[in-house]
Amino acid sequence: MTQQQAVFNQGLMRFLQSSPSPAHAVTAMVRQLEEAGYQALNEGDEWQLQPGQGYWVTRGGRSLIAFRLGEQPVAEGGVRMIGAHTDSPCLKVKPKAELLRQGCLQLGVEVYGGVLMHPWFDRDLSLAGEIHFRDEAGKLQSALLDVKKPIAIIPSLAIHLNREANKNSEINAQLHLPPVLGLETGEHSSGNSSQGPSLILRQLLAGWLRQEGHSVDEVVDYDLCFYDTQPPALVGLEQEFISSARLDNLLSCYTGLHALLVASTLAVDAPQAATSLLVCNDHEEVGSASAIGAEGPFLESVLRRLSGEEQKYQRMMARSLLISCDNAHAIHPNYADKHDENHGPQINAGPVIKVNANQRYATSSETSALFSSFCDMARVPYQHFVVRSDMGCGSTIGPIAATKLGVRVVDVGAPQWSMHSIRETAGTKDAWYLAQALQAFISQWDGQ
Repeated sequence: MTQQQAVFNQGLMRFLQSSPSPAHAVTAMVRQLEEAGYQALNEGDEWQLQPGQGYWVTRGGRSLIAFRLGEQPVAEGGVRMIGAHTDSPCLKVKPKAELLRQGCLQLGVEVYGGVLMHPWFDRDLSLAGEIHFRDEAGKLQSALLDVKKPIAIIPSLAIHLNREANKNSEINAQLHLPPVLGLETGEHSSGNSSQGPSLILRQLLAGWLRQEGHSVDEVVDYDLCFYDTQPPALVGLEQEFISSARLDNLLSCYTGLHALLVASTLAVDAPQAATSLLVCNDHEEVGSASAIGAEGPFLESVLRRLSGEEQKYQRMMARSLLISCDNAHAIHPNYADKHDENHGPQINAGPVIKVNANQRYATSSETSALFSSFCDMARVPYQHFVVRSDMGCGSTIGPIAATKLGVRVVDVGAPQWSMHSIRETAGTKDAWYLAQALQAFISQWDGQ
């Protein structure tokens, strides 16, 4: 790992640590954009955009679009787009969450996305997300909260009570996943259930918000998820691996943002002709069908504002390319037979071009060739992934963007292990390699 790669990975780990929820991830990205001179936009305002200036806009607080307007009109130069998603599989807290079972105070949870459930047991868990509350003046407010300290655990059942645990251990999400916050005491009593839902969680949330300086009279609602408090780490004899929660897909968000900001820095001395754009959507893990998801109108709305009239919009799209970045399945040394024998990506061997004949990935031979050329420009290796012919294939925001916008798309990603686990593993070189390829795409591609 070179010094540049080490610095990059330290920044990635700080971003992962500061982003326990999609809203926190967007806030962390906005902070970097503002430090780089990007200006905030509001969807409800009329936009007055200047060539060479960077801008950012959010929707719902959990999806972000950032772009730098090039010197060339978008109808002539198109838009160089990078796409990723801010959400990760997790356990979300239910609205009426408090449970009292066998003297233990627990919170009911919903499974968000395709969670790999077993690794969630016996972890030091905390809570993060967005809280809506009324202040002491009665005004509705919102704030982000990250409790940070471990406040819950999902204990495993001892093997003595389940002798088949290592052979066949089924997890019932309703019965087996509610985390334990503590024992019921006078201070944290569930109260009389006939009087309606307990206010224990809301009282705790109000207290935590007050500790952060907020004036809170009443917590009204929340969007909260549990997360593992173990921080990201470099792992391996030579620190070959990065181990962390939410690598899928915050690694891609950080890598896309890094490429955009580095290209913006270079543009100060050599103005970029074409416009570059990063879109990071929420809700990919549950299908993207929402106002802030990739299937919603957010990206198309921004692109239409950039282009103006319909003819210019169509010309712009014909000259544009979207690189959909979402991590890929690295070949597992203990389960190598789960991969096609010719398409098993290796850790630290470069970004992966993802191909599927049934359009679960939007890569075409043309866009695959384009991305490989960006890797060549950046002098980084690249690989290919095709799922086994007898297995189903996941998908990304790529096919959705291709369908909605009619834009050329290539699906790529850094290879990783343990996808959708509470803790995932990737290579310390691969995110850097991907960032270099994305920078070449933004700064060096001639649009042909």
